[in-house]
Amino acid sequence: MIDARLLRHRWLPRGLFGRALLILLIPVILIQITVTLVFLERHLDGVTRQMSATIARELRSFASVVEAQTDRDTVARTVSELSTGIGYPLSFEADAFIPPQPERPFYRIVDRAIVATLREDTGYPVSIDTAREHRKVHVAIQVSGGVVRAIVPERRLTTRNPHFLLVWMGAVSIFLIVVAIAFLRNQVRPISQLVRAAEAFGKGQPAPADFRPSGAEEVRRASHAFLTMRSRIERQIAQRTLMLSGVSHDLRTPLTRMRLSLAMLDDEEEAARLLRDVDEMERMVEGFLDFARGETGEVPEPVDLRALLEEIVADERRHGRTVRLALPPEGEDEGAILTLRPDGVRRCLRNVIENAGKYGGGGVWVTLRAEARRVSIVVEDDGPGVPAERREEMLRPFVRGDAARNQDRGGGTGLGLSIARDAARVHGGDLILGDSDRGGLAVTVSFPR
Repeated sequence: MIDARLLRHRWLPRGLFGRALLILLIPVILIQITVTLVFLERHLDGVTRQMSATIARELRSFASVVEAQTDRDTVARTVSELSTGIGYPLSFEADAFIPPQPERPFYRIVDRAIVATLREDTGYPVSIDTAREHRKVHVAIQVSGGVVRAIVPERRLTTRNPHFLLVWMGAVSIFLIVVAIAFLRNQVRPISQLVRAAEAFGKGQPAPADFRPSGAEEVRRASHAFLTMRSRIERQIAQRTLMLSGVSHDLRTPLTRMRLSLAMLDDEEEAARLLRDVDEMERMVEGFLDFARGETGEVPEPVDLRALLEEIVADERRHGRTVRLALPPEGEDEGAILTLRPDGVRRCLRNVIENAGKYGGGGVWVTLRAEARRVSIVVEDDGPGVPAERREEMLRPFVRGDAARNQDRGGGTGLGLSIARDAARVHGGDLILGDSDRGGLAVTVSFPR
């Protein structure tokens, strides 16, 4: 069983194509190594030793014949006759000694078997040089009275062109890997398209135009299931919006009649008090409608969050709120231009900043941070804050935080943060509550790049 921690190692590919390719390559490489080792150890080494043993016996016979002669002229004639009969040159050097054994090139795989066999089977002291001349082996045999030299063709000692098998095996493996990669890409492509479609839907963007169920049966079934799920969610959102829009429309009519009736009352003080109630009811209806409407119907487009924040902060300052804006230096916020629904993002950020000014201690600090994978807007206040155990509850619809924050500035519907979080999540982001260094609440709204 493979430890799961090995699969999470940083040098492993993270994508499906990379991991599938790794699964394909590892067995092929292991098979290549195994076949190469078996070929070199069993076949090539065995054949080389057998052929070299035959040459070693010939050279031993020649050396014994030369050593038995006492006359140098007879030795020279004998060596000439032997050389003519065996097919490779022989020579004799009187009163000479064999040179030291030269080193073998490391890339010459078969030299070890040739040298070992000739040294063992010749029966005489020998010096073997495999690198002096291409495809020839120089052998020097020490006999009494001198040295017998032989230049043996390499084809007499080992298989000719043994590397051809390895070359063909490598070429065929590379060809099969290329074919497998082509098929693998065709299988991974539908999964990548499904991922892009799901990411686009999570960010509130339309599905890519080229997306359609394709690939293996399991991938097609997953694509069909995703399309069905997306259609159901879109129908549910549309039905909710239609229902609450109708409710809002129906409520506006009696509210309008109440406003007209109150305008005709003689008691102005009582009428003003009732008009405030009517205004609050209308704000609540608008809040419900905003919550129900969400981001449906709005087309995503490039939005400069830097410019949008400057616009919202300027509006808040005109309404008398103290808002401080911290932006990255020019040139470091290029990633702050994202494809978003501008009205939804504006509503989200405005709700968060208004809540900070309404429930905080009076000061609001807004910070834009362009990070590697996302862009974050942090809104902080210096108010009493929200206890950690109530923060998740605060993000639910119709939950007001007046008891936890400033009770003198309530009167809301409890939908501000819910609308803001929905707007962030529609774009694939999120809204998180935390502690502020200013002593109050910190609201972080993030959008993925």
